[in-house]
Amino acid sequence: MATIHFIQQGKGGVGKSVIASFLYQVLRHLGKEVTAFDTDPVNATLMGYKEFTVTQVDILRPSESGGQVDARAFDTLLEGLYGLPEHAHAVVDNGASSFLALGNYMKDIGLIQLLEERGHRIFFHSVVTGGQAIGDTITGLKVLADGFTTTPLVVWLNPFFGEIRLDGKGFEEFKIYQEYANQFYAIIQLPNVNKDTLGRDLEELFAKRQGFASAIGSCQYIAVRARLKRYWEQIIGIVQCAGITE
Repeated sequence: MATIHFIQQGKGGVGKSVIASFLYQVLRHLGKEVTAFDTDPVNATLMGYKEFTVTQVDILRPSESGGQVDARAFDTLLEGLYGLPEHAHAVVDNGASSFLALGNYMKDIGLIQLLEERGHRIFFHSVVTGGQAIGDTITGLKVLADGFTTTPLVVWLNPFFGEIRLDGKGFEEFKIYQEYANQFYAIIQLPNVNKDTLGRDLEELFAKRQGFASAIGSCQYIAVRARLKRYWEQIIGIVQCAGITE
């Protein structure tokens, strides 16, 4: 049995690919066999990490057809996931622009059922962020919860863009949590960061498409190494506590 992690969110620019990279790195750090698929037709961010094993799934029709999503291209993704070896993990980073297309494809062919019949375990991962995008990310999460009622959801709370609160209430007091709590397998709270120090370190890390291990090992600045190392250890801990790495 393999474990497949679909990273999905209908709102772009909220840290979805960052979370895909975190999950990939933690799984590899723990000694798991892990591969990744990047289906983002606009910003194939995960594909840019040369240290990772990533397969790009080209889901766009030729430009003369208007660059529309070709749903049949997801067949390639299914083939790759279906044949995963026992105990392996796969991380699928799906773009915001193909969020609905992948969801419709899953429903049309019963993708989740096919993979589960193969013996694979499936998790959906979605991001909720603070700031102006909080409403849009909650809407994206609701689409997944409504569309796939039996697939466990892992919610990643990303505070980088602002505090995740509505009317003074935290996420577990939100209406969506009250309605769908039984579908939420885990809530992963990303650590708050000082934007002037660690925030800038992380921005540089992401811009270079560099993993934590290589960045910590190669950085010449003691303070940057220390900040990244501490954050990386926090990420490992919170992902392990979520119970999704076995």
